[in-house]
Amino acid sequence: MRNAILVAGREYGENARTKGFWVNLLLFPVLLVVSVKLPEFLQEKAKPVRNYVLVDQSGEFEAAVAKGMQRLHGLKTAAALMKHAQRHADPEKVAAQKSVDWTQLPADQMGEFNLSGDLAEQMRQQAEQNPMLAAVLADPANLAPFEAMLRLQMKPDAPAFAPPRQDYQRVALPPGVDASLASAELARALKPYLSGDEMPGTDRGLFALVILPPDAGLKLKRPTDATAATQDSGHGADGVQFWSANLTDKELEEEIQDALNSEVRRREYRQRGVDHRTVEEVQRTQIQFAAFDPSKAEGEERVSLADTLRKWAPVGFVYLLFVAIFNTVVMLLNNTVEEKSNRIIEVLVSSATPGEIMMGKLMGIAGVGLTMLAAWVLSLIGVLLYFAGPSADWPGQLLDVIQTSGLLPLFIFYFVCGYLMYAGIFLAVGSLCNTVKEAQNFVGSAIVLLMVPLFTMVFIAQEPNGTLATVMSWIPIYTPFTMMNRAAADPPLFDLVGTGILMAVTALLMLWGSGKIFRMGILRTGQPPKFLELLRAIRTPDRLQ
Repeated sequence: MRNAILVAGREYGENARTKGFWVNLLLFPVLLVVSVKLPEFLQEKAKPVRNYVLVDQSGEFEAAVAKGMQRLHGLKTAAALMKHAQRHADPEKVAAQKSVDWTQLPADQMGEFNLSGDLAEQMRQQAEQNPMLAAVLADPANLAPFEAMLRLQMKPDAPAFAPPRQDYQRVALPPGVDASLASAELARALKPYLSGDEMPGTDRGLFALVILPPDAGLKLKRPTDATAATQDSGHGADGVQFWSANLTDKELEEEIQDALNSEVRRREYRQRGVDHRTVEEVQRTQIQFAAFDPSKAEGEERVSLADTLRKWAPVGFVYLLFVAIFNTVVMLLNNTVEEKSNRIIEVLVSSATPGEIMMGKLMGIAGVGLTMLAAWVLSLIGVLLYFAGPSADWPGQLLDVIQTSGLLPLFIFYFVCGYLMYAGIFLAVGSLCNTVKEAQNFVGSAIVLLMVPLFTMVFIAQEPNGTLATVMSWIPIYTPFTMMNRAAADPPLFDLVGTGILMAVTALLMLWGSGKIFRMGILRTGQPPKFLELLRAIRTPDRLQ
């Protein structure tokens, strides 16, 4: 046993002293922070202002599009305003004053808005349901009263709110291009700017061209139409035309389409003698709806954000489990093949038995894996503590879920068992391979096996006690990932205990069999043994090998 511990210390030290190991440990918290902050930064800083040209040859819809774009900016201003209020909230003031009365502000009939939970999302939804509120917030001149009301719950030294920029800017047609041109000629004249040429009066190209032909108000699709398709190959049959070389950013296209559809429906209401305001009020009317979990204690059945996080947290642990097991067993495989090809293994065999060498390698690389897991978990907790606070509700709740759900002990248990199973396989293969190239061919096949639980991960989380989840739980090589995924759904005790015992027995059998192969193949060079030789080696007693 002493020799095995010495080999384990050597394995751990050689891997833990490498620069790559520490770079990976330090990169993990950085990636966590970047994954949260980078999308927000890119949206605010990296995405340029989009220039667009609107040509309304019908003269009927220009005001409706302008109103729609104002609403879009108002929604973003509402979300930014509430994020600002969250970030600089004073907990004592929030506790003393639970809500803000929007009826005291410039827009009428705003109702009372409760400041709790994800305020930015609630404010965005409130503005989305109330076009008047979105329109008011889109005008910077109207923000002062709103901010003044929110400051009743903010710290005295909170900075002033900086409204977000306009993401889309309407620009005029370039000189020499007449708005009365036919749609095809307008598009032909602006194609160079749509393709990247700098638009006159701006510092960048044109993002989009929107053309509303003279008969745009007549190009309608109604449910009673026999077909909405047209056989006309020309652009005139298309109604409103949206020209853009960017086929991935659909926000402007969708907002203009929504604005035009809203205006067309308003006119339809008026023609049919229906008050559109009444229709809008009816459309914004919603039934009160709440979700409840029957498995919770009486009086606490209401589903909260923490409950949702608790159900989906195992999915994140499955990803970590996959990365941790794969990294450690590949590290074990590479070390074994390199030592064999460099003849280092012969020196080790002169001082320790093959069994002690194998045990030492298993313990040493397991120590590296546990160190890596500890660093990841501590980094995750640190990042959640950093982001938790008034400006964000979910990090604190996710941290509470991690600490109280019992997922961490299960994660460690399934990592150890999964590592031992896969390590036995990879150690046996490493002892039979003479070069890293031979080992890499095997790694490719192993990746396919390891990827199966990832392909089914989301479905198992949605149906944790279904047939697929149950069957995969009883396949030992998939048990760690599947049962980790089912952990938050209270799987049957029989599945939990039975699969754990089967997995542990399988790990021991794999280690026993790989020990036999390791003993035979560690000093063998040249042609790898055939399958029948491996079976014979496994069946041969240790004293006869």
